[in-house]
Amino acid sequence: MATPHPSSAADADVATAPAAVKILIAGGFGVGKTTLVGSVSEVTPLRTEEYLTRASVGVDDLSGVDQKDTTTVALDFGRITVSPDLVVYLFGTPGQERFWFMWNDLVNGALGGIVIADTRRLDTSFASIDFFESRGIPFVVAINCFHSHNTRTPDEIRAALDLDPQVPMLLGDVRERAFGRDLLLALVDHLMDLSAAPVG
Repeated sequence: MATPHPSSAADADVATAPAAVKILIAGGFGVGKTTLVGSVSEVTPLRTEEYLTRASVGVDDLSGVDQKDTTTVALDFGRITVSPDLVVYLFGTPGQERFWFMWNDLVNGALGGIVIADTRRLDTSFASIDFFESRGIPFVVAINCFHSHNTRTPDEIRAALDLDPQVPMLLGDVRERAFGRDLLLALVDHLMDLSAAPVG
């Protein structure tokens, strides 16, 4: 019996390795990015949170999230195995403007994105939406209804965010794993619809 050539064995390993998909999760300060990654990740997420200090006074806007005492200073990272053939890697961005320069590095290789918005502070998500739109990266919008808190209708929210009609928008609680799953499925469906659309 012939001994397999080393390169053949390596090729077999590559052939059976699952495809990896990178998804970026963005949004304003304190909207729930870290929470979303933690709720859906199958592994203990990597977090780079630090406590807010007096140095952030006058720099970080705590309006609507005055109970928040930590902030992401680099990224959040999680992983979900969708099937033996597909693994999704989640990268959560820092929300404060002083850390936005990192978004350009984190977005490299991203297939799509999720923008999280809080109806109490919709304006904090404008930069994330502009970021994805300017780079032609498909995204879905998650309206994080903390404790079912939401004072606006879906149409009012879509108009306030100036979303294109084809951009999916879902309302729910990012602490719930099922909502995180629904967001990822909505993004996958959105990506498939765009890939099937005729060019030109």
